[in-house]
Amino acid sequence: MTLEMLNLSIAIPEMFLLALVCTVLVVDVYLKDERRNVTYILSQVGLIITLLLIAQQSPESRDQAFNGLFVSDALSTALKYVVVILVALVFVYSRNYLKDRGIFKGEFYVLGLFGLLGMMVMISANHFLSIYLGLELLSLSLYAMVAFDRDNPNAAEAAMKYFVLGAIASGMLLYGMSMVYGMTGSLNIVEVAMSIEQMKESNIVLIFGLVFMVIGLAFKMGAVPFHMWLPDVYHGSPSTVTSYIASAPKVAGFAMIIRLLAEGMGGMQADWQGMLVIMAVLSMVLGNVVAIAQTNLKRMLAYSTISHVGFIMLGLLAGSQEGYAAAMFYTIVYALMSLGSFGVIILLARKGFEADELNDLKGLNQRSPWFAFMMLILIFSMAGVPPTVGFWAKLAVLKAVVNIDMLWLALVAVFFSIIGVYYYLRVIKLMYFDDAEDKADISCSTDMQIALSANGLSILLLGIYPAALMTVCIAAFA
Repeated sequence: MTLEMLNLSIAIPEMFLLALVCTVLVVDVYLKDERRNVTYILSQVGLIITLLLIAQQSPESRDQAFNGLFVSDALSTALKYVVVILVALVFVYSRNYLKDRGIFKGEFYVLGLFGLLGMMVMISANHFLSIYLGLELLSLSLYAMVAFDRDNPNAAEAAMKYFVLGAIASGMLLYGMSMVYGMTGSLNIVEVAMSIEQMKESNIVLIFGLVFMVIGLAFKMGAVPFHMWLPDVYHGSPSTVTSYIASAPKVAGFAMIIRLLAEGMGGMQADWQGMLVIMAVLSMVLGNVVAIAQTNLKRMLAYSTISHVGFIMLGLLAGSQEGYAAAMFYTIVYALMSLGSFGVIILLARKGFEADELNDLKGLNQRSPWFAFMMLILIFSMAGVPPTVGFWAKLAVLKAVVNIDMLWLALVAVFFSIIGVYYYLRVIKLMYFDDAEDKADISCSTDMQIALSANGLSILLLGIYPAALMTVCIAAFA
């Protein structure tokens, strides 16, 4: 096999996805508004083909392409499956919501697919440049998606905040990369790791570079104290865009942290571990405590996200195969839980009404016992209640932390998880024990019902049999 063929074989899913985006963009120009479903169907069929192309890749071997810019391994294959499935679910949840608000346009799918392409590049990146290119492709797509509803002043304000703060974070990340490049002489992640291993003593410039990189990564994940954009963006964005931001990009962010810190800066683990400890504790404290005061459901879920990011960082700071696998497990589970929760918000919304206040969940069991049960599963999983998969995700992370002799950190995590249970139980109380203020019928398409039911039941099934997903996560770091 020639080098060119090898390059093409590894990057075929990304190349097909790029061709799909261009096709959707061109086809949509010639469609009338009443035929916009063609764009939706074309996007979904394209995502199914992308999944099949990813399945053709061999996760057992680690293949590099494009002169070391791109890598295909077990980690990239598993995470690409996840992000493609998550984006497909977002598209299912979004269709009726966009129609009701007169914003059912092809640009939403073009931006969503471009964002997915950026995520897939980030996941397979083996070079600082390819990581940054993937990150910027994703970020620029998200900025535009947040401002997608041009008549909504809240969305415009959220997009501006996100853009300004995101630009600062990207600059920080790029500055850190340049400092690391200056000390190691390479942008290739493997070569950077080898250069750091050969250094006999700590280098102050490298440490500064690492600090700037961690700041950029923490912003993208929404960790304290770089979380300030997250509640405003979650609240101001259309609910469909919030469901997109809250799910798949978190998986890509996890992959970026693994590539940069675990693979590239593994020789400086003692330095970045301390930073992650501080951010993990602050994220769990602020996320769980401030969420209690929220009356807006989207803002509550935003602070909940911050606390979950703290848990993901617990797994990462363990610095072991077990810790990385636990963090990957937690990230995938969180993305599914978060997407399902926003799916219920989208389900309850209707023309001229956003179901984004906690009181909008009152009496949901009277209106729809099945979807109240789906939300119950999702909320219990976020709280870490067995037999949902959220319990196993928290347990795996805590076990990894205890195994590196940081019992105090595990106790802090457990304590603030218990505090977090309060605001999750408040949602259950509203759904099952309060009378419904809104008596309107809940109507949604069949594909939405199937997708949301599958989303909720998957959380329960993975909780009953967590070994299936955990085996995949462990194999990614074998």
